[in-house]
Amino acid sequence: MARLARLLGAATAVFGAATAARPEIIARPLGLAEEDGTVPPRTRLLIELIGFRDVAVGAGMVVAPRGAPLRWLIAARAVSDAGDAFFLGRSLPSPASRGVGVAMAGGWAVLCAASAVTAGRPEAPGQRSRRPGSARGR
Repeated sequence: MARLARLLGAATAVFGAATAARPEIIARPLGLAEEDGTVPPRTRLLIELIGFRDVAVGAGMVVAPRGAPLRWLIAARAVSDAGDAFFLGRSLPSPASRGVGVAMAGGWAVLCAASAVTAGRPEAPGQRSRRPGSARGR
């Protein structure tokens, strides 16, 4: 069953789209916003890029076939988040914001890595076509 990985992928894509559209969602809790709540242009750009990365990887986790393709996308997600946790923990402006950054990114890294267990083996030929709503299964 790959449900957990697919659910995490969908959540990743939605959160990535939200942060790309409104970088202040993540900039404020991480202490990266100005005192008036605005996000500096360079910080905004980096958050938008990370948001887009998360949309791409998360969407891939939703649609990838089980087995190696899904596990590779889960690995990309977990490694990206582990890297985020490392750099946020090293570079954010205050101990409190570093703790928030490490907890958020590190938590997602662990959760996504754990979901690899459910990614399973590749589906047998024709197995996907039997799912309700699939074009071949109708």
